[in-house]
Amino acid sequence: MFHALRTGQVVEPGLAFTHRRADTAALNQMAIDGAADVIAISTGAYPFVAGGYQLLPHGASVGRGFGPVVVSPRPMTPAALAGRRVGVPGLTTTAWLVLRMIEPRAIPVVIPIVPFARIFEALAGGEIDAALLIHEGRLVYEERALHRVVDLGVWWQEEVKLPLPLGVNVIRRALGAERIAAVSGALRRSIAWALGHRQQLVSALAAEDRGDVALARPGLIDHYLSLYANADTAEMPEDARRGVNALFARARAAGLLAGGPGSTAVTDADWAP
Repeated sequence: MFHALRTGQVVEPGLAFTHRRADTAALNQMAIDGAADVIAISTGAYPFVAGGYQLLPHGASVGRGFGPVVVSPRPMTPAALAGRRVGVPGLTTTAWLVLRMIEPRAIPVVIPIVPFARIFEALAGGEIDAALLIHEGRLVYEERALHRVVDLGVWWQEEVKLPLPLGVNVIRRALGAERIAAVSGALRRSIAWALGHRQQLVSALAAEDRGDVALARPGLIDHYLSLYANADTAEMPEDARRGVNALFARARAAGLLAGGPGSTAVTDADWAP
């Protein structure tokens, strides 16, 4: 999404960008701490940062009948997760929020998504009984002879009949309307550039050292981008926006957002231009 800004393909006069990478849970915590102007976060974390940040209408990761998956070394039903240790990428992730709607008695064990192989090692070593996989992990579990317990995106589509908004970008409200509009415009152009130069970016990503050769396969990267970097990323459509409020409404009804300082109902004022 931000390759074009980082490499100077897109330039916005008067703005300079400093880029940081971190795992999902760490990015969520950065937003909770108010530690950056623009942050990619889990949608499920937004109620806790809504006072300080607006949602950007682009940069989202949306699941349409697919999403994070729970896997285990042996066949298991979702109900069997009750009382079982499930490796999760963080307690503020959308994936964990949705899994608690499915089986609230699962016991979370936080295992960061970096290094990539750590969650699979925990499964093989018996540290956990099942694993909640986000990002590329959901594409390679079958190669490791693991069994799918539930696909959260499939469950959500059947239950809610809306897309599952997994990740969003947010921008600090204190930047003010004029600066927010300028930053949003630059980010929108950067995403458009990426979508228009897809194969170039697939090659660039494949060349990066991402800690595991499994992540360097162009075919896997291309598949991953087809799921989560697409037209929904360029501009979040109306049904995905309704999915955001459906997520919060369901979480609130299940008692999963108690204590969140932010609003759990997204209004027009929460969306940046």
